[in-house]
Amino acid sequence: MDRSQKADSVAQLNAVFNEVGVVVVTRNLGMSVAQSTALRTKIREAGATYKVAKNRLAKIAIADTDYAGIGDFLTGPTAIATSVDPVAAAKAVVEFAKTTDKIEIVGGAMGANVLTPEGVKALATMPSLDELRAKLIGLVQAPATKIAQLSTAPAAKLARVFAAYADKDAA
Repeated sequence: MDRSQKADSVAQLNAVFNEVGVVVVTRNLGMSVAQSTALRTKIREAGATYKVAKNRLAKIAIADTDYAGIGDFLTGPTAIATSVDPVAAAKAVVEFAKTTDKIEIVGGAMGANVLTPEGVKALATMPSLDELRAKLIGLVQAPATKIAQLSTAPAAKLARVFAAYADKDAA
């Protein structure tokens, strides 16, 4: 990698660190190509990205971002999972780590908050942003639905009573 490629790599990583909600640092312990492909697929499906970057370049890229605290995690054969959704990357990595012992969660960060491996696992148990939005919409819609049912119920009851009297008179 020549100097211009390194500069481009640092600029790309810096842009990623400035726009993501969470960063998870993992250590690869001899994953096979098939396992690595499965991990990347799982992470991509979750709406996150997974990148193996040179530690020295990653440390330069995080220098002016909120994620400067993860610099200590970047030693050895590491990779970085990122996502805009604060839960997606953590959830995908933790789920994959349950299936194999070839990946170790080193730590991570959510903005300026540095997370231990236990913190990343705890973050993975939280509902995703989409799940929270769905719950919120459900909570907002429930009262409106009940009000609509209550306001139409008396009219429906009156209509049934009138229909019963009409049927009685017709017979």
